[in-house]
Amino acid sequence: MKNIYKNSLVNLNKAKKFLKKNNIIAVPTETVYGLAGNAYSNTSIKKIYKLKKRPKKNPLIIHYHNLQALKKDANIDEKFLTLYKKFSPGPLTYVLQKKKESKISSLANANLKSIAVRFPKNVVIRNLLKQLNFPLAIPSANISSNVSPIKAIDVVDEFGKKISFILDGGRSKIGLESTVISLYGKTKILRPGAISHKKIGKVLKTNISILKKTKKLRSPGLLKRHYSPGIPIKLNCKKADSKTAFVVFGKKYKKAKNIFNLSLKGSLEEAAKNLYKTLRKIKNLKYKKINVVKIPNQNIGIAINDRLKRASY
Repeated sequence: MKNIYKNSLVNLNKAKKFLKKNNIIAVPTETVYGLAGNAYSNTSIKKIYKLKKRPKKNPLIIHYHNLQALKKDANIDEKFLTLYKKFSPGPLTYVLQKKKESKISSLANANLKSIAVRFPKNVVIRNLLKQLNFPLAIPSANISSNVSPIKAIDVVDEFGKKISFILDGGRSKIGLESTVISLYGKTKILRPGAISHKKIGKVLKTNISILKKTKKLRSPGLLKRHYSPGIPIKLNCKKADSKTAFVVFGKKYKKAKNIFNLSLKGSLEEAAKNLYKTLRKIKNLKYKKINVVKIPNQNIGIAINDRLKRASY
């Protein structure tokens, strides 16, 4: 593919030039692939929303290389620092109070007083962020409400030639978007991910709850319909007819043309890694319906069920 570029110093410099001219590129992270643009530039942010066909009220996550860079844009406290030391860089996004003097485009945080921020762990995106003198707004590299991409080729599947520079960092290790925790107002999980509410609660020595529903979009991933392959999905099924794609989990299921196993060995981490790949494959095989078995609702299984519920809406 002409628009996919291997990770190299030459290509990192090319990526840097694209971003400095307020262009949008696709980048790898450990969660999923994202569309990256200069978070200080209204021009870049407008381009991201237009490419994704994303509702303007749905804020973006701003990605930083280190704490020093963040301090210009957000207020931080002891609670944040405790979590940062334990989980960052990594798949945890923090919703913080935005500083009045911050240069972050108000379009990127949907004119809210808060801002969603993350420090990605993927080496490729970290190396790129290190070379820039601005943070990057990086939502997932898909059309809004579609399945997120976990490989460079998935970005091509979504956008074709509309993205002229895709930086290849291999397959995303986690395969699901980051956990989002709000530290602005009441401490709460806004979106479940690889880092569970229990792990966070243990570090903060308190019980952390998961947001059930909201009218206000304080972070990405809160839209009712999201992560969808564009096919009706039925959850908690025990079987499926031969014309329906059957997404299963564990070793009790026999092999068949319409059976797609997220993890034969019953690993929730492996299931998370395979979820979007499987949904994209089913879509490309032109199935008209998807049945999904019950997925254990614990650890990263909570995040898998959150994505499936939104995909089925």
